[in-house]
This record gives sequence, structure tokens and C-alpha cells, in this order.
Amino acid sequence: MTRTLKKPSRRKAADGNGKLWAAVLARDASFDGSFYYAVTSTGIYCRPSCPARRPKRENVHFFAGCADAEAHGFRPCARCKPNAPGLAEEHAAKVALACRLIEEADEAPTLSALAAAVGLSPHHFHRVFKAIAGVTPKAYAVAHRQQRVRENLKRSKTVTEAIHDSGFNSSGRFYASSTQALGMTPTRFRNGGSGTAIRFATAACALGRVLVAASDIGVCAILIGDNDKPLLRQLAQRFPQAHLSGGAPGFNRLLAKVVAHVESPGASLDLPLDVRGTAFQHRVWAALKDIPPGTTASYTDIAKRIGRPKAVRAVAAACAANPLAVAIPCHRVVRSDGALSGYRWGVARKRALLDKEAKPNPPRRRS
Repeated sequence: MTRTLKKPSRRKAADGNGKLWAAVLARDASFDGSFYYAVTSTGIYCRPSCPARRPKRENVHFFAGCADAEAHGFRPCARCKPNAPGLAEEHAAKVALACRLIEEADEAPTLSALAAAVGLSPHHFHRVFKAIAGVTPKAYAVAHRQQRVRENLKRSKTVTEAIHDSGFNSSGRFYASSTQALGMTPTRFRNGGSGTAIRFATAACALGRVLVAASDIGVCAILIGDNDKPLLRQLAQRFPQAHLSGGAPGFNRLLAKVVAHVESPGASLDLPLDVRGTAFQHRVWAALKDIPPGTTASYTDIAKRIGRPKAVRAVAAACAANPLAVAIPCHRVVRSDGALSGYRWGVARKRALLDKEAKPNPPRRRS
């Protein structure tokens, strides 16, 4: 029986340089979702990563979407199921569901309970969650509860009430990690950071002026600008009730390390950090740290990596709220078309940082 198929029209995907066919030959899963190939001799269409036997090139046509392939009479492959969600999309959806369960629960769900809710084994779920969210389920639950404490401390009558309303069974468990969670004691946080000591200093760098501030926990702000006064205002606005003071003995060493990091943003910053933000912001910032130096990712990419594909604007807002320039590399995030978008410290500085990372670091002299 002769199979009759519609002749592919201009809606098919072009493969002028052979890139699509090469992806099919390599079964490259990174192309899954970006195009589909159909085989006229079988009447089916597949993902680029389909494990089925490779067809002859003369029998293959490429399509941008499943609907296009089906409109031309092709049916989906039973092996690779091209019209079903991909594994990456499926995992992202499961992680997003787990995050919602954590956020809506009065007490943090157990690993087993979360894994059962999304249909995975505990071990597999733990690995998938960390790969997508950048943190473990337990770390995400702790960060979320800490954020609830921050919010409740501002409106609850007492510190103890705020702690219990945030899902902690006992005050002792929270106080054991309260300084790390809040950057100060709960009472000081409730009073707007009153009495918290933050040291700072400014210096010149290749991008203008840089201000570095640190609490007793670690570096809590790296701000870049044209002159010192606006940077000092930004620091005061971020810590309105804290006691700000100019550097101290040994602080210049820390400042020098940060300046060196700004000059060479591809290197790692081996300093303790005091990063304060919401649970969502921490997820975004963790994903930013996973972007390799010299490369970029789009806001959409980051949203997908943290399991919130529709939260592109929220990801952009988290990037804009980043208090640690270069240390949390929000300069590596670009628009989907590759263009440089807004940057808290100016697009020109963003371009300069990316240019620095694109150039190999010169070898150090041996003394």
C-alpha cells in the first residue's frame, strides 16, 4: 500500500547548513523541542534524540513544531513520544510542584512525602530537585521558613509568636541558626537591624568605584558606581538601622580581594558571604552561580532551571535585587535574543565584565 503524505510546505524548518541533520545523526537531546524530523517512508515524526534507527537523509523533512508535522500527515513516534512533555520539562514541573507543597505546608514535608507526591523515588527526587533548584529540598524548605520568619517578625506581637507561626516547632531550633538566617539576632531584625555593625570601604576599580560592606558573618554588599556618595546612600537604604562604620584593621585585605575579583570576574571569590533575600531570590542567585564564566544564559533559561518557566519577570527582578555585584554573576544573564538588557550597575559595565571573562586570564608570574 502506497503511503500518501502532503508535500511539506514553507512551514518546514530549514536546514541550510546541515545543523539539524547533524543533530539527528548525533541524537543530540539538547535540540529536543527546537525542531522535529519526519520520515516519509514511515510516516512518523520524532525528536532529534529518538533512539530509533536513523533514516535516509532523502526521506527526512524538518518541522518547527509537532502541529506542523501532523498537519502534513505525519504521526508521532511511539518510542520518543515527540508530542509529550520532554524529560527536562517533566522534571521542572515536578520540582515546581514540590516547591509549592513546601511553601503551602505549615511544617516542612519530609523528603519521602515530597517524592511520593511527585511520583519519584526519594533518591531520584533529591537529585533532580538539587539539579534544577540549585539547593536540596531541605535547604529550600529552610530558606522558605526563614523568609516567613522575616515577614512575621515585622508584624507579630512577639519574637516567639513569629517563630512558631513560621513553622518552627521550637524557638531553640530557630535560635540555633538565627544569626546565619537573618544576619543578626531576631530581636535586632525586628527592630530594623538596630545595633548591627556593618563595616565598609570604597576603592577604585576598572568599572569605576566599588563599595564593599561586611557584617560579622561575611560580605553583605558589593556595589559599583561612579562615585562614593550614591554608593553610601544605597548601603544606608539597605541597612537603615545598622551601625555603619568605615573599614577596620584587616578590612583593606578583604577590599583588595573584591577589587581583584571585579578585575578578573572569571575567578572564584573565596570569601564568606552574608546573602540576605527571599527563598525565590536565593534559588535564582544559586542558578546564576552555576553559569560558567565566559558564557551567558537568558532569563527564560534561569526560570526553567529553577522549575518556574513562567516566572521570567520575577527572575529579572531577582537579578536586579542582587546585592553582590560580580560575586553573584547576574551580569551573565541576557535576553533570549542574546542582547544585553538592563543591569543594576549599567549595561556598559555588564558588557565590560563579559568582555573580561571572554579573554583568558594572563599567566601569573612566578616569584
